[in-house]
Amino acid sequence: MLAMPSPDWRAKRRAAALGDIVEMAWELAREHGLAGLSLRDLARRLGMAAPSLYSYFDSKHALYDALFADGYRAMLEMDPPAEGDDVRTTLRNVARFYMQFALDDPVRYQLLSQRTIPGFEPSPEAYALAQEAYDWTAAPLRAVVDVTQGDLDLISAVITGLVSQQLANDPGGTRWVRLLDDAVDLLVHRLEQRKTHPASPRGRRTRKKRNP
Repeated sequence: MLAMPSPDWRAKRRAAALGDIVEMAWELAREHGLAGLSLRDLARRLGMAAPSLYSYFDSKHALYDALFADGYRAMLEMDPPAEGDDVRTTLRNVARFYMQFALDDPVRYQLLSQRTIPGFEPSPEAYALAQEAYDWTAAPLRAVVDVTQGDLDLISAVITGLVSQQLANDPGGTRWVRLLDDAVDLLVHRLEQRKTHPASPRGRRTRKKRNP
């Protein structure tokens, strides 16, 4: 008599299937745009019957939520922006990190940082990953200067503004990328009015690994 599959085996199989679905959904979104993502097209591309796909995601918004979480997990798996010896160097590192992340995958950037899908709101679990990523990217800057929330909001607005201009008006080019260091220099003037911290020894800053 054959043994029944264990609950752990089923969970691993479902997790693997979810990973395949999310990976294929990103591929389709890059081909057709986020709004053009269709569960039926996704099922067809995966070789699944549509009802089988609905057992994983019962709506497009549920799928968008999984993509949103996957996008921030991808960020958190990257090497963090480096902490520099001063405010200017550190802010440049953080700004370049985020701009490169955004430009590497414009569709992912649209879902994570723009309200591209009407009515979509990330679940609390997915949003918690976004908050973790936000705190993680801000950590090098907090280590060298006492930034306020207003400072971080202004920095975010400037960097995402350059990213949006680059993607909208010069995709694949560098017209707005080349302005990033100049924009950072303008922001540094504001930040240097804050109390700065001594630079941390190189190699001391680490990030605790999250459980898979």
